[in-house]
Amino acid sequence: MNGTPPKTSPRRRVAVVGAGPGGISTAIALHQAGHEVRLFERSPQVTPLGGAVLLSLPVLAILRHYGVDIDKMGAMAVTEFRDWKGRLRVRLPFNKRAEEKAGLPGWHYGLLRAEAIARMLKVLPPELLYPSHRCTGFDESDTSVRVKFENGQSWEADMLVGADGIRSAVSQQVFGDPKLFHCGINVWLAWCHADGIPRDVGYISHSPRVQASYFPILHQGKPAFEWWVVEPWNEGQVFHGDMKQHIGRLIEGWVDPIPKLFAATDFERNAFRWEVYNRQPLPSWSRGRVSFVGDAVHPVSPYAAYGMGMAIEDGYWLARSLAGIDLADRQQLAQGLARYDAQRVNYTNKQAIMARKLGNIFHRTPWPLSALRDAVFNHTPFLEHVLVNDYLKDAEAQMVALDFGS
Repeated sequence: MNGTPPKTSPRRRVAVVGAGPGGISTAIALHQAGHEVRLFERSPQVTPLGGAVLLSLPVLAILRHYGVDIDKMGAMAVTEFRDWKGRLRVRLPFNKRAEEKAGLPGWHYGLLRAEAIARMLKVLPPELLYPSHRCTGFDESDTSVRVKFENGQSWEADMLVGADGIRSAVSQQVFGDPKLFHCGINVWLAWCHADGIPRDVGYISHSPRVQASYFPILHQGKPAFEWWVVEPWNEGQVFHGDMKQHIGRLIEGWVDPIPKLFAATDFERNAFRWEVYNRQPLPSWSRGRVSFVGDAVHPVSPYAAYGMGMAIEDGYWLARSLAGIDLADRQQLAQGLARYDAQRVNYTNKQAIMARKLGNIFHRTPWPLSALRDAVFNHTPFLEHVLVNDYLKDAEAQMVALDFGS
């Protein structure tokens, strides 16, 4: 007899916990790469949270690569920074190289989160999704990881991906208490249909302590607008009163179109509150047979306009990093996850830190320093330098790095 052991097929079983944008992206990317994937969601059905979002070129290119229909999914416009009286501070430039690589014009596209999730779910094979599976933890051995659920069921996989949000049960088991901290801001998110407002531009505008901003979106293919107001807020501070009246006071004296958007909004159905928390950056997202995507390891404040987008990118890059490896082989898996960490960790940490710093600068700077800040932003290129070099430059490099042919 020949003593050579028979070859075995590589094992590629992956459990993904959490069916938010990062989890769905991860499941699609790994499934399309040939892995056996199960996507576990704690709720009876996938229910997107929040209102509108901005997605950038690399995110749209990834979704299109998955087979997601991005036609008329979002509205493209130029992003500007202004003061509350309408004075232009920065007009963010487009990058021709990134546009050419994406085959799409512009940079940001505005859309409703629910529509993006719905289109992603059309690409995800329905048999991969397991609703009503709340993860309670996992047991890891040298050869596998068994994921456990509140309903008494479990599933053995070769790898576990935590995509279960900022209060991730998976992340807490791996890294311990995340020690979430309040970002010092409170965000009011809203969307509406409104006439007579230009759709080729959206802007982020500030008074000494408040931000009020808007961006064109598409709602079921029809023109609409997302808009939001950010105010300083302390941890433990409780909101009392009427949402509409409160927001109305915050935007008193603002130039159009903010007042027009306010007047056109159905606050009962299309306005939401988001109190923002964060965690300290992690030096690595991977340990043993477990790794992560999205808010489970890098929650980001709205100043990045990039939380959902980065989670979608994470799923794509995780699948790329694991291409061609046997997940049962602990050494191969470790090498793949090291590639993933090298691609994503520093990049997302930088984005999250930058966003948090901008929030502090615009909402926590005391007078008279706030007056000096506004003078610098109004009369020097400092803000443009920060935004272009600390945000756009790295994000555009992500677009140029995408290579769907390999």
